[in-house]
Amino acid sequence: MLIPVLVWYGIFHYGPMYGVQLAFKDFSPIKGIWGSDWIGMEHFKFLFYQSPDFARIFRNTILISLYNIIFGFPAPIILALMLNELRYKLFKRFAQSISYIPHFFSWVILSGIIVVMLSPSEGPVNYIIKLFGGEPIYFLADTDYFRPTLVVTSIWKEIGWGTIIYLAALSGIDPTLYEAATIDGANRWKRIRHITIPSILPVVSIMFILSLGGILNAGFDQIFNLYSPAVYEVADVIDTYVYRAGIQQSQFGLTTAVGLFKNVIGIMLVLGTNYVMKKMGQEGVL
Repeated sequence: MLIPVLVWYGIFHYGPMYGVQLAFKDFSPIKGIWGSDWIGMEHFKFLFYQSPDFARIFRNTILISLYNIIFGFPAPIILALMLNELRYKLFKRFAQSISYIPHFFSWVILSGIIVVMLSPSEGPVNYIIKLFGGEPIYFLADTDYFRPTLVVTSIWKEIGWGTIIYLAALSGIDPTLYEAATIDGANRWKRIRHITIPSILPVVSIMFILSLGGILNAGFDQIFNLYSPAVYEVADVIDTYVYRAGIQQSQFGLTTAVGLFKNVIGIMLVLGTNYVMKKMGQEGVL
């Protein structure tokens, strides 16, 4: 049963790693990857010292990812705790199903829904704003509102799916702990604080480590389908830059250097966060 998975990883994950050398070469389609001339660290020098855009896109990537972690990471935990406290099983299943649904739609579909919902002229969100005497807001074309819109829509899409891991962790808690706490006079809030949350902390720490490891992945699909030149200043991230430079301008060496930079930062963050979590007495991934 493992063979198909191992073959898939070998072909699509480990096989293409030979292309990492493009980060240090002046790639020529005629010469190929192996035959192209070595240029050392020139691509990295261009990125860090000469590129007029890299500082901006790096800052945007970090900020958007941090917003997603600060507001998006706790969201499925809170929802899982709320669902765990529901006593009406039918309503609990209904709430779970409703929260899961957006995850199964691609950003191509969801972006169309979001554009309609946030339309300044016909969207229901701006209709409500105007109903209360406010002015229409161009959420997707205003640099002040675009990042919050990304965070809110990202939470809406993934909050239900993210609860699956935490609900699984909650189901593994020994029910006798709750019974003993109830006998001792602990109310619902105290049971959550002293039993539920400490019991799922190992899972939370592992998910937090993995989230920090992907901090330079700000969500290409979402941003690409929602942004426009009007918000490039706050929305252009590393992945969209790689798309334009690599696919549209055929700068394969430069974009490979960007990808290698992302991966190095990611592994450093995973190892660093894993070390800190273990020092704090929590579970790690290594």
